[in-house]
Amino acid sequence: MTKLSVNINKVATLRNARGGNNPNVEKVALDCEAFGAEGITVHPRPDERHIRYSDVYALRPQLRTEFNIEGYPSDDFIDLVLKVKPHQVTLVPDAPDQITSNSGWNTKTNRTFLSELMETFGNAGIRTSIFVGTDIEMIEYAAKAGADRVELYTEPYASLYHKSPEEAIAPFVEAAKVVRKLGMGLNAGHDLSLENLKYFHHNIPWLDEVSIGHALICDALYLGLKKTIEEYKNCLL
Repeated sequence: MTKLSVNINKVATLRNARGGNNPNVEKVALDCEAFGAEGITVHPRPDERHIRYSDVYALRPQLRTEFNIEGYPSDDFIDLVLKVKPHQVTLVPDAPDQITSNSGWNTKTNRTFLSELMETFGNAGIRTSIFVGTDIEMIEYAAKAGADRVELYTEPYASLYHKSPEEAIAPFVEAAKVVRKLGMGLNAGHDLSLENLKYFHHNIPWLDEVSIGHALICDALYLGLKKTIEEYKNCLL
């Protein structure tokens, strides 16, 4: 079964726009769980423009599903993850001022750096995932670094999907086959939506997890959060 992890960053962005605690990030996360999400994802950034470090600490004891913390492994981020001990940490190569993740790691160039992190987090009992594109060599070096899983960066798929679904999915299917052959778990995320998720999952049914935030929260404005989560889960059947 492919799990749906809801990224709640956009909920925190809305809260931060006015100050105060509306919407309540913790309540939304718990509601996502109650409505059927199998995980919650947060991506704290150095400027705390959406999810704050304090949110991460507050969420950990309340969540009953998988907790995934993603981000660039700065010293502060590493310290946060080791203290909170989520089920999974997903490492992304974001610059501090980056609006959103827009590329995967060069795992070959950063192999030593990533290997040390895999050992650090692994020793703490935290499952590791590295954000990568579909380049086969980058996937192979993620395995050499010791990652438990990789998360495929799916914006290229989403961008091409409307023009040619078959062309859009092809490199991801090949990449997913390599991931499976190497014995790693497989996650996916970035710009997956109700329009393109079902086709992606149909072609790669052995996905362990998809992490979806922006599109899901946008859909919830029209459908409501409960209905939206149900619709996304239906895409993963």
